[in-house]
Amino acid sequence: MGYGFKIVVEGDYACFTRPELKVERVSYDVPSPGALEGMLKSYYWKPAIRYVIDKIIVFQKIEFASIRRNEVKNKVLYSVVKSQMRGKGGDPSIYTSENRSQRASMVLKNVKYGIEFHFELTGFKDSEEEDGEKKHYNIIKRRLEKGQFFRTPCLGCCEFPVKRLELVKEFDENMISTDILNAGDVDLGFMVYKVAFSDKGEPINGDWENPKFSDRADSIYYHPHMVSGVIDVKKYREELKC
Repeated sequence: MGYGFKIVVEGDYACFTRPELKVERVSYDVPSPGALEGMLKSYYWKPAIRYVIDKIIVFQKIEFASIRRNEVKNKVLYSVVKSQMRGKGGDPSIYTSENRSQRASMVLKNVKYGIEFHFELTGFKDSEEEDGEKKHYNIIKRRLEKGQFFRTPCLGCCEFPVKRLELVKEFDENMISTDILNAGDVDLGFMVYKVAFSDKGEPINGDWENPKFSDRADSIYYHPHMVSGVIDVKKYREELKC
């Protein structure tokens, strides 16, 4: 068990997309642990550590909003970007007028979550240092306290940034919405826990200077319950399914 943290995050909108709905985006009622891990990586990430979500608290009433967004259908190819950087030509641009597609989305609004998590050493890079764990703890703590990040942290989709993040010692469960409390024990069904890449974050060529990673990945699912607003992720993580 690594060093642990408790944070409270808020946002105007969030979208934790259900994978079974391909055409339109529809959000889960609550965040997936994998999405929250991605948000934390926006504040601090190193190959030497991995984040583990232990508990999620849903403070606000679950409300949805229907919106329409313009999205691009294609992605910039890494190979084309690499070729241009080496001066070998290639156009990495995406022209929205040619690739634009309008999609409807059912997203969450006015969200507020309590997130309890810890990090673990992966065994990569500098994790063998004697003070490695303490060093990472201090850096994470400082960056969370100061709100420092290297890319905008978001709630599921990059269009929905975190509005406020606060590092706390304990959660004030008295702030949980009456609607959430009255719901009691809510069976959330099978949800995506995270997307796990086959390379486990380690370059398949073993070269961190010029890394090559695998694109192969599997969705890992779990079957959580939300009890009076609290999702004990640690408890339900014991029965992950691929």
